[in-house]
Amino acid sequence: MKLLHIHAHHDDFEWAAAGTFELWRRQLGDQLRARIIVCTDGEAGHHFRTRAETGALRRQEQTVAAALAGVEFQQLADHQGRLFREGCIVPNAAFLGALWKAIREFEPDYLFCPPLPLDPMAGVHPDHLSVAEGVRRVAYMINVPHAFTPEYPADEATSTPCKVPVILNVHDGYMAGANTYDLAVNVEPAFAHLVAMTWCHQSQFCEWLPWVDRHQLRAPASQADWSEQLRLAHNRRNSEMGLPANATSEFFRVTAWGAVPDASQLLADFPGIIDPTATHERLVARLRRWQASA
Repeated sequence: MKLLHIHAHHDDFEWAAAGTFELWRRQLGDQLRARIIVCTDGEAGHHFRTRAETGALRRQEQTVAAALAGVEFQQLADHQGRLFREGCIVPNAAFLGALWKAIREFEPDYLFCPPLPLDPMAGVHPDHLSVAEGVRRVAYMINVPHAFTPEYPADEATSTPCKVPVILNVHDGYMAGANTYDLAVNVEPAFAHLVAMTWCHQSQFCEWLPWVDRHQLRAPASQADWSEQLRLAHNRRNSEMGLPANATSEFFRVTAWGAVPDASQLLADFPGIIDPTATHERLVARLRRWQASA
């Protein structure tokens, strides 16, 4: 099993899917290979550190957190080795080509990325929106071998098929009012691990996010204090998604951007699904419609 999480910032994975990846790791052991790709340079989003200091620190924090999570960490760069500036990503050839190359090189079974809001009144973070739009735009071209040969030259007379993954959207804490889900995963068994992984990002949770005041967080006095705050944050998310606040959960929405999956296969592959019978009933009709049109 190969899992790929593509996201904008150096703490997004831990908010959205790290618990589910941890459950998968415990279930599959050496049969799992997981990678996270951060799409921005991490240099914006701090109130007293310089841009260069912030970017270097964020990459260091993500490296430590990824090692703790048992996942590979890749910092996305364009064909000239330049990082993408935080707050300024646009789905141009450089960004789309970098995504295309990164996905093709890893060939995941499942790819996770931010969602696109259906409601124009929903709140968004510009980087999350650009990453979601970028993945959607490039998804069809994953098995188009020479789509970006101007950026990544190759022998255009030789082609090898590339696996197209199932692409799922994660819950987006910035997309107020428009989150929804097909699969809810109970990640309570991994909560202590989530605390440890998120605690690696102290420039975020101890400094920046309490200061910018967008997530009802205060600067934690200790890791135990942070654990309590993280629990409250997950309880708020459960409430948003209509679930009781008795277990930490992560939420995923199936798209038709990549390969269209079979509902039964999703239920067999995903660990810890809450109420799989209801999940199957919600999914099966929609996936059959997509399969008929594929």
